[in-house]
Amino acid sequence: MRVLVSAIEPSANLHLRYILNEWKIENGKWKIEGVFDRNLGEPIVDSNEFNVMGFFDVIPKINLAKKTINKLAEMSKNVDKVLLIDAPSFNLRLAKKIKEINPKIEIIYYILPKVWAWKRGRIREVNKYIDKKAYIFPFEREFWSDGIYVGNPLLDEIKEFRDREIKNKVAFLPGSRKSEIKNLMPIFKELAKKIDKEKVLVIPSIYKGKIEKIYGNVSEFEICFDTKRALLNSDFAYICSGTATLEAAIIGVPFVLMYKTRWIEYLIAKSLVKLNYVGLANIIFERENLGEFHKEYLQSFDINELLKDYKNNNLEEFREKSKKLREILKFGSSKNVAKLLF
Repeated sequence: MRVLVSAIEPSANLHLRYILNEWKIENGKWKIEGVFDRNLGEPIVDSNEFNVMGFFDVIPKINLAKKTINKLAEMSKNVDKVLLIDAPSFNLRLAKKIKEINPKIEIIYYILPKVWAWKRGRIREVNKYIDKKAYIFPFEREFWSDGIYVGNPLLDEIKEFRDREIKNKVAFLPGSRKSEIKNLMPIFKELAKKIDKEKVLVIPSIYKGKIEKIYGNVSEFEICFDTKRALLNSDFAYICSGTATLEAAIIGVPFVLMYKTRWIEYLIAKSLVKLNYVGLANIIFERENLGEFHKEYLQSFDINELLKDYKNNNLEEFREKSKKLREILKFGSSKNVAKLLF
């Protein structure tokens, strides 16, 4: 079986890896083509070419995206199915182009657009161009009544949970994008000076040879290239908004979410996104009428308040919230997504 894959984001490629493992177990004969991380095969474009963040950072990649969409659409004529993962700005345009030139091909969309946050007009686009809709949060049933809840990929990827043992470590996760790192590292360094425990800085492995250039002086920190290991071995974490916050919530590590971007981008996003929270665990808990899972700080930070959150955190309370969150999400998604391809 030949499957055309569009996985242009780092997280999408991590999820794809688990799908391929399940697929290999179930079938044994498979081939993927398209856009994905080069470590997973031979893509026509390495997904790392699209590794950008922010409204203005995307502009230089527009021509690459157009050329790639046209090429993928042509390739759809010679495959059995199409698998799109997340990245709606790219993948919905791709789905439309594919259906224009190859209307009979089946398109599976895994990790659907977050229409519960913004751009509800995408519901119509998804319904028009997508054959099978695979969503990863139970509350999304409200928007995709004919879709399938396949589970959440993080329950495939996280098998260990925080115990009660004192670790004497605090983790700092400034994100994976250079803009996120630049904005949060000065705050993290200031916090680190006031915390009398081991400080662990989580750095994506792609930056191993560029630490000083990107992060500056990090002598205050122990360096870790594994997010889950860092979280499992820490008593508390300061985390940039993103998937890592949901990982921490599932593992059961007390944390606060922190996010800072250019003010113009923040104001644009604020005008478009109509949510009370940014963190996924908070969004899920609010939908379930369970209150707030963790604190969030956006754009401005009070060092004393952030230190207070660390000193007053309640591990047992977070562990109970984590158990409830895992009950809500139920199971991992890779096996169910693999089945959709047959």
